[in-house]
Amino acid sequence: MFTVKEADPGDANKGIARIGRGDMEILGLSEGDVVEIVGKKTTAARARALDDEGNENSGHILRVDGLIRENAAVLLEDSVDVRRASHHFAGSVSIQPLTLSITDKERAHILPLLEGLPVTSGDRLRLNLFGTRALDFRVTDTTPSGAVVVGPDTYLNILKNSRVAQPKKITYEDIGGLGSQIRRIREMIELPLRFPQVFERLGIQPPKGVLLYGPPGTGKTVIARAVANETDAWFTHISGPEIIGKFYGESEERLRAIFEEAQTRAPSIIFIDEIDAIAPKREDMGGEKQVERRVVAQLLALMDGLEARGQVVVIGATNIPNSLDPALRRPGRFDREIAIPIPDRRGRLEILRIHTRGMPLAADVDLKRVADMSHGFVGADLEALARESAMSCVRDVLPYVNLQTQEIPYEKVASLEVGMGHFMSAMMEIQPSAVREVFVEVPDVTWADVGGLDAAKGALIDAVVWPFREPETFERFGIKPVRGVMIHGPSGTGKTLLVKALAKESGVNFIPVKGPTLMSKYVGESERAVREVFRTARLASPSILYFDEIESLTPARGGEGGAGAFADRVISQFLAEMSGIEELSSARAAGVVVVATTNRLDLVDGALLSASRFELLLEIPMPDAKARRDIFEIALRGKALAPDVDIAALAAATEGRSGADIASICRRAARNALRENKNGDVLVIELRHIGV
Repeated sequence: MFTVKEADPGDANKGIARIGRGDMEILGLSEGDVVEIVGKKTTAARARALDDEGNENSGHILRVDGLIRENAAVLLEDSVDVRRASHHFAGSVSIQPLTLSITDKERAHILPLLEGLPVTSGDRLRLNLFGTRALDFRVTDTTPSGAVVVGPDTYLNILKNSRVAQPKKITYEDIGGLGSQIRRIREMIELPLRFPQVFERLGIQPPKGVLLYGPPGTGKTVIARAVANETDAWFTHISGPEIIGKFYGESEERLRAIFEEAQTRAPSIIFIDEIDAIAPKREDMGGEKQVERRVVAQLLALMDGLEARGQVVVIGATNIPNSLDPALRRPGRFDREIAIPIPDRRGRLEILRIHTRGMPLAADVDLKRVADMSHGFVGADLEALARESAMSCVRDVLPYVNLQTQEIPYEKVASLEVGMGHFMSAMMEIQPSAVREVFVEVPDVTWADVGGLDAAKGALIDAVVWPFREPETFERFGIKPVRGVMIHGPSGTGKTLLVKALAKESGVNFIPVKGPTLMSKYVGESERAVREVFRTARLASPSILYFDEIESLTPARGGEGGAGAFADRVISQFLAEMSGIEELSSARAAGVVVVATTNRLDLVDGALLSASRFELLLEIPMPDAKARRDIFEIALRGKALAPDVDIAALAAATEGRSGADIASICRRAARNALRENKNGDVLVIELRHIGV
């Protein structure tokens, strides 16, 4: 007997069953052999060896996707029998579409997608025709009976479309990047629904509810629907506007009716999406919100009053958990709160593979690179990215539209491939949800645009760029990355330019903050703005949080009067947030790095310069002769110079000038040359135009 486990997302909808190599030898199986999986029903699949058996627990493991589990009528952790199938190539197969929209041209291209797929009568199939368009079919009959393989000579009988469209069932293989969260949710929900006798034997109450919280688009609703499908439980969805009624007591009656129906249909799952809309904090409600107060009280009573709680589980979802009524967030109601975070690099790669599962990808597509570039993208953003890439590909065939019939030749559609260029153009259209409010275009400045400052560049690469690019190395050796970098020096020496190049070269989210925008005349608002900035940076990690002219935000404490007390509160909040980054940095290597610049280090509060906050102090000096020469070469790059222009002599003549001064001299020289030669074909800068 084999224990059923979830499949790798890459095996979904391909009819693959993963078995250990030792078990394959016992069964006399080779790679690609057809096996019969016997649960409550019998279905067929192709055997493949497990890629990594080292992580498997002892026992016989069978990894299959949700479709195969549905066809075998089994759930995760169930036991099934696996045996070698004496299959035959199918003479004929009859399938019925489970969707209301399928065209004749799509019917003609279904057989090639089915070739080589083992099927049995009663199986549900899912075929990806173009991009993310998936069609479901039901196998109604096969000749001969039993497990058969569809071949090129098989007669395919496509019946009429189903009169009622069958909704697509979401499985755990359709969720990427949330493996640990799904395991915790399964412990809380599947065990009480499937094995209530275990809790009775132990003499404990099963968990009553789970609260999922996290940014919008991270997959909270998808997880709830997948759990309902995988547990074969009755599922109902509650939204705030459906509950509220205009008559006295109507809202509470509707809520009671939902919970009563869930009890009669147990095992069941009640999913309350955006629960903060119907259960906000009662102390924050005014006298005019009596309906909302009663709804909250009714929800609390219903969650306490259900007797058969082992068969009814409540799942709540919100992106602002702190606005919920505190009475809900206690054991006995929502027993566990599970954070659904923004996916990391590995999670983004899994999500991209899921959403490009049926997409014809060109050979140059590198999904790992796309995952590396999509910092701050949640699951919904990545789905939109895949869809926008496909739309960019569709634009390539628009010139072939037949203006008379308004149709595109099917041969052109069938030959479409989504290339890396389509993904790059889609990246320009999709903004990450996590940093949408503070999204800025990363400056197009590289290290080559910064003259001199070789020591500062090297220090920034070691302290900031390496932890972002090699987080596994830092975690393996137990090295904590730098938490904050303070860049100080005279005005015009290139501090801001250095930060722009750092933002470009590191390739992570760049969040610039202007100190005055955080200030407010209302008590507590400035501190709240500081907290919100750091919260956004944590959500969008890995990220660089940049404060320019930080002495205006965090001056030395101890000032007199109301203004001094106000500044002290803001600085205290800033210090607390800086200290709070440590936990996030150790969990994800360099999760958030704070970079600040100032030309008055003496005005910055001394507590910021401790080793636990801004532990790297970089002083940017006035440029020496070599640095001035490099700056001249960069500023005059791409311009025609007369023979009398000697850059080495210019560097020697500008001693004491800053980099900004030299850049200004070069811009003025270009304007002088343009004034004298407006109509010329070539603009030549002479020494007299520079005027040094």
